[in-house]
Amino acid sequence: MVKIGISSCFMYPDKTRTVFGPKSLSYLENDMARYLTKEGILPVLIPDVDDKLLYDILAEMDGFVMQGGTDLAPETYGEEPIGIWKGDAYRDQYEMKILDFAIKNSRPLLGICRGFQLMNVYFGGTLYQDTTTQNLNADEHRSAELYDTVKHPIRFVEGTYLDRIYHAEKELFVNSVHHQAVKDLGENLEIYAKSPDGLIEAFGYTGEPEGKVMGVQWHPEFFHTLKDTLIDADLLYQAFLQHTKSEA
Repeated sequence: MVKIGISSCFMYPDKTRTVFGPKSLSYLENDMARYLTKEGILPVLIPDVDDKLLYDILAEMDGFVMQGGTDLAPETYGEEPIGIWKGDAYRDQYEMKILDFAIKNSRPLLGICRGFQLMNVYFGGTLYQDTTTQNLNADEHRSAELYDTVKHPIRFVEGTYLDRIYHAEKELFVNSVHHQAVKDLGENLEIYAKSPDGLIEAFGYTGEPEGKVMGVQWHPEFFHTLKDTLIDADLLYQAFLQHTKSEA
């Protein structure tokens, strides 16, 4: 089976929590688990363990998916927090080790939402800490109440990898569940798509074959909520899997 390593989301000790209150938890969101689990694919949640054991686990993976979640800490991309958005510096460092391993060992990688933003920072880019106040041209891209029912059009850059995959002849849509966004693009990243307000929505790493290392700002695992009003999420995943199968 093809083994896909998935970065963990974290929940930290919380004494108000009835179960495991004083403990830290690593978890995989269920929609993501269902999205990634296909015939012949073994999703593996990457644990938060000592580096030697971590790298032994990473070496067994055929590809990696960086899932969404909390903001990145501004310190991770060389800034001081401008407000209440402190992010998760601990998770940043855990995931940076996974991302660095994937890049240095030429493993396929797909970054989703936070994972997309992490990739941008890894390659030297920066983020809007609070998109709506730092970019007055930006639309509202996240609603805690509406969550994965928010959508907007997507514009693929003509001739790029995702444009060729989706070969759009009509206006296409993706969901929008993100607070931060790409500000300065990292090095060696090719923009694949933008939203109508100009925010970068997808890119690929030019140091590998197209689609082998890429990231998207939207959540393909949540597409079932809005069904056929959005682009085909499986088309993106199958394009990524072609690279993992060649590595296995």
